[in-house]
Amino acid sequence: YLHTQFHRRNPLPAGETHPIVDRVDGSGKYVGTYLAWGVNRPGWWGEGEIKFYLDGDREYPTICGTGTEDYFGGAWNFDVPGQGYTAYSTPYLGLHQVLGPDGLYRSQQRFGMYRWHVQDPIRFHTDLRVDIQALGWKSEQRYQPLHDDIASTAFLYLDTPTGAGPDL
Repeated sequence: YLHTQFHRRNPLPAGETHPIVDRVDGSGKYVGTYLAWGVNRPGWWGEGEIKFYLDGDREYPTICGTGTEDYFGGAWNFDVPGQGYTAYSTPYLGLHQVLGPDGLYRSQQRFGMYRWHVQDPIRFHTDLRVDIQALGWKSEQRYQPLHDDIASTAFLYLDTPTGAGPDL
């Protein structure tokens, strides 16, 4: 059965990760992520790791990404040299929406991105939890915890018609 979970945090509280999938029980496969990210401060925002906790994982995930931009296929800051953030779209992943500051009131940047696991589903047998860190970059090679506006929709197949998570 196809299930979805939607989550939004604005702002994401200090020290917390953004939940993409609250724990679901059962057997199934994870097949996609849509993420809308509103940056609430200047600077680079995409260093956070996406983490898939499978089949009893508690503290450490089975799958841990290397950064938001890598998971969505846009390594090196989603940047085309000399052009800045550049939207792109492929059948399985993309950064299809880039909304920059308007220059007048310096509104925050907004991004829409997706990753479909059609060719590479993430299978689980007993339970699943997925989250993503909100980490940016600041001077002297240090990470910057962020308090951004993050909304996500996850898509997964589960062996039962109910139990795919919290109510909206």
